[in-house]
Amino acid sequence: MKALLALEDGRTFPCRSFTGQGEATGEMVFNTSMTGYQEILTDPSYAGQMVTMTCPLIGNYGVNPEDIESDRIQVSALIVKEYQDFPSNFQSKGTLADYLIKGHVLGIEDLDTRALTRHIRKSGAMRAIISTSDLDPDSLVEKARKSPSMEGSDLVEKVTTKKPYFWKYNQPDYVNIRESGDPLIWRYKGKKHSVVALDFGIKYNIIRCLEKAGCEVLVVPATTCAQTIKALNPDGIFLSNGPGDPEPVSYAVKTIQDLLGFVPIFGICLGMQLLGLAMGGKTLKIKFGHRGGNQPVKNLATGKVEITSQNHGFAVDLNSLGKENALLTHINLNEDSLEGLKNDSLQAFAVQYHPEASPGPHDAAYLFNQFAEKMKHAKA
Repeated sequence: MKALLALEDGRTFPCRSFTGQGEATGEMVFNTSMTGYQEILTDPSYAGQMVTMTCPLIGNYGVNPEDIESDRIQVSALIVKEYQDFPSNFQSKGTLADYLIKGHVLGIEDLDTRALTRHIRKSGAMRAIISTSDLDPDSLVEKARKSPSMEGSDLVEKVTTKKPYFWKYNQPDYVNIRESGDPLIWRYKGKKHSVVALDFGIKYNIIRCLEKAGCEVLVVPATTCAQTIKALNPDGIFLSNGPGDPEPVSYAVKTIQDLLGFVPIFGICLGMQLLGLAMGGKTLKIKFGHRGGNQPVKNLATGKVEITSQNHGFAVDLNSLGKENALLTHINLNEDSLEGLKNDSLQAFAVQYHPEASPGPHDAAYLFNQFAEKMKHAKA
C-alpha cells in the first residue's frame, strides 16, 4: 500500500505500508542496531517517536513474548528498507507485521533508509508524519509542522505505571501502598536490597538486572513524592530511563532533590538527566541523539572502553554542573560528550547509556553490582 513520509523541513520520501492503512506523527530518529527490533519497539523511551532502522533487512527472526520491554509497542511507527514476512527462528511466535497491526502501529518499507538517516544526521531529529491516505507532500509537511514538539513535552506521564508493583514470574505484580508509605510492604527485607524504582519509562530487563544483583524492586509511579519513598525505608533508589525532554518533568526533579543523600541513588538515561537537573545542572537536546548498540564509552576510573547500548536525545550539560556537585565518570569517545557522573557525598551516580543491554552488548552490566555494593556499604 502506497504511503508518504514527510519531514517538517519539507523533505519527503515515498514508501509503502506493510501493515495496512494509517497515519502517524512523531519525532523521526534512527537506530543503528542490527538486531533487537522488538526490544526497540517496546522501549518506553521511544514514546512520541518513529524509528528508522539502519540495518536494511528487518523482521527475519519474527517476534516472541520474551523480548518485550514494556506492556505495549511504544513507537508511533517503524520504518525499514526491506521487511521480511517469513521469519526463521526457533523462538518466533509470529510475524513482525502481525505484531504491529495488533498494536495499531504503522510499519513502513521500500524507503531509502540510508538517505533518511543521512538527512537526520545532517539536519537533526525533527517532527515527521507518515500517511497512507494523504499523499499530498505540501499537506503532509504542514501537518508535520503542526504536530507536538519533543522539546517541552512531558512524555513520562504517558508511560509511567499507574500503580506500584513488584516483579513476579516475569511480569508486574501490582500492590497498594499508603501515601504515608508502608515499610512492611517488603517481602525480603534483610535478605535482599530493598530498591524503590521511580518509573519514568522503565524497561523490564532493568528490573531483571537489579534482581540478579540481589535487589527486591518496588516500581512506583513517577509522581510518587519523596515523603512516601522515605517512609518505605528502602536501601536504595533507582531512577529509570524514559522518553522526551527531562525539563518538563519538574515534579520528579523536586522528588530527587529531596532524596539526595538519603540512600544510594542510581540513574540510567533519563534518570541521569533528572539527577543532573536535581543537582543544579541543565540539559540540552542532542542534534540527532544516540540510538544503537555500538556506542564506545570510556570509563575514566579504569581507562577501559565499553561498547554500550544507547537511546537518548537529551543530555546533561557538564559545563552547567560545578565540580562540587558532580564528577565526570564516563565519556562518549565519538564526541567526548557526558556519559556518566557521580557525587560520592550524596551517594549518587548515573550513566547515560543502557547497561541492561536489551538489546545490546553486556560490557556495562557491572553497574548493577556496583549499585548493590553501595547499598551494602551504606547499610554497614
